[in-house]
Parts: sequence; structure tokens; C-alpha cells
Amino acid sequence: MSGDASMSSGTMGTATTGGVMVGGAMMTPDKDIVDNAVGSADHTTLVAAVKAGGLVETLKGAGPFTVFAPTNAAFDKLPAGTVNTLVMPENKTKLTTILTYHVVPGRLMAADLKDGQTLTTVEGENLTVHRSGNTVMIHDAKGGMANVTIPNVVSSNGITHVIDTVLMPTK
Repeated sequence: MSGDASMSSGTMGTATTGGVMVGGAMMTPDKDIVDNAVGSADHTTLVAAVKAGGLVETLKGAGPFTVFAPTNAAFDKLPAGTVNTLVMPENKTKLTTILTYHVVPGRLMAADLKDGQTLTTVEGENLTVHRSGNTVMIHDAKGGMANVTIPNVVSSNGITHVIDTVLMPTK
């Protein structure tokens, strides 16, 4: 096999011995959650939001964390101007609330997520898992639903599951 193999779409997850492709970059278990996310072309909005929310050091910490990571397209589904408003310094508290709602303590692989399971987020509210076969969906406190599009991205300090919708807490 040649080392220069590339994928036509950066969004498909392909497990290899070294890691998982996300956003055109190889996510590897030797990097932390933030360092892996920074490489994904599909997660530039999330990375900018994590920086604006002051959560880089937290997500580079020992963890372990399970992160449900919305893609740029997920953020684009929000009403126009939402992201630009949230990353303003005066909205840091609201941004941090939304971001920490996407983080669950522990290392939860997709196989660990059971239908009907309730997950308590770092933010304090719950997410509900809905599972049908290998399809995993996460329901938020406001009735929204995100599909896990790329599961089991292993990092040194946790697991990331790529999702297609931003989850919203009630606060």
C-alpha cells in the first residue's frame, strides 16, 4: 500500500491501524482531542469556538472525555449569525455552556452507547442515546437530534464522535 492514498471525501470515517480519517486528516490515538480536531477541515468552526470559549486547556487535559463534535455543516444549520454572535467575548458564558453540553466524562466508544441511555454532560444537563443497529443518534434537551456520522475517533485523552447537528442545552 502506498502512503499517499487519499480519500475523495474528507467526511467518511475509515478505520486504519493508525487512526480514523476525519475532515481529510488522520486522527491518531497519540494526539489529544484538540490536536486531532485542529487537523480536521470539517471542524474549523468547532476549533474556533473551543478557543473562543477558553476550553482548549480543558480538552487537552487528562480526561478522559467523550466529545460529540459537530461539523462545520452542523454549525451552518444554526440560524444565520448564531456562530458569529456566540464567539463574541461578551457571549463566552453561553458559548461555553453549549460546548460543554457536547462533552461527557469518560471514554465511551459507540459500542458502549445503548438505546435509551442517558448521558450527563460536563455542562450538567442530559443527552439521550437512540440506537438502531449500528446507527447512533443523540437527542438533546430541546428535542433536537444529531446523527453520529463518524464514531470512535480515539485520542490520547478520550473519544470523539463526529455529529451532524449542534446539540442545544435548555439553558
